[in-house]
Amino acid sequence: MFTGIVEETGKITNLKKSGGNLNISVQAKMTPELKIDQSVSHNGVCLTVVSLDDKEYMVTAIQETLEKTNLGQLHTGDLVNLERGMKLGDRLDGHIVQGHVDQTATCTEIKEKDGSWEFTFEYDPEIGNVTIEKGSITVNGVSLTVVNSKKNRFSVAIIPYTYEHTTFKNLKSGDIVNLEFDVIGKYVKRLNELS
Repeated sequence: MFTGIVEETGKITNLKKSGGNLNISVQAKMTPELKIDQSVSHNGVCLTVVSLDDKEYMVTAIQETLEKTNLGQLHTGDLVNLERGMKLGDRLDGHIVQGHVDQTATCTEIKEKDGSWEFTFEYDPEIGNVTIEKGSITVNGVSLTVVNSKKNRFSVAIIPYTYEHTTFKNLKSGDIVNLEFDVIGKYVKRLNELS
């Protein structure tokens, strides 16, 4: 379980295919505090640490993860948003995030707004996910508030701190991002479908 509050960005140091899987090596300041079998969110995708040394660690993304997220598009040198699992008893500063990506979206527009930025994303509505105005959404592992909610698109407002301390500073129009829709909203939608 995560909060969507990114701790740092990590640098991809190596990508190695192993059958249908991808072994991803990441250099991060948090590495000395990690342990084998620990969950870490990478652009919103929960992955398990399988090996580590003092400076970098490795996780493995299986074929299904590569098909449903943007991790298969990573290159050596890219930055990813990182967050360790939340501790029970800590404040929940973002929202409840599972680290299970629902689908990807395309960044369609970036507007600078006098000290902040508005990013717009489009996603496939056929999958059945929805956003609501002022609801929560996770974009590449970052907990955000939805603005301009439409059937297949939404926008988020990014403050300077978030812009500088996440991969939003590198995001361009046309880039693919990972989305995790609000878990409470998903349960409410499912319950309404069953009624």
